[in-house]
Amino acid sequence: MRGMDRVRIDKWLWAARFFKTRALAARACELGRTESNGITAKPAREVRVGDQLKIKNDSGEFQVEVLILSEIRGPAAVAQTLYRETDASREARLKAAEERKSEGFLEGKPSKRDRRELERFRGRF
Repeated sequence: MRGMDRVRIDKWLWAARFFKTRALAARACELGRTESNGITAKPAREVRVGDQLKIKNDSGEFQVEVLILSEIRGPAAVAQTLYRETDASREARLKAAEERKSEGFLEGKPSKRDRRELERFRGRF
């Protein structure tokens, strides 16, 4: 992490480990899944310390405040120091995760028995 005053949002999202690749981060920006201070952010939009970001990815919807800028992807422990998630965001994500679990969705790879039941349900056998 270098002393800098602004970074492209797609680089920062990748460095903060919200997305596995910078291309995925840029794609999320293009699809309108990121907001910076309430404005939909394009990949080249610059992020500054103190900005409020709203990020939607596979893990859920995050509302974070930028604490440190970085263009370099490091370990997860370092990436978590780049931002602070709001309490409301954290609670909403945990609540959504519990709702998904209570609905009975399968987690992980289905067993042979599960696959057979799915095939019967879909009318393939």
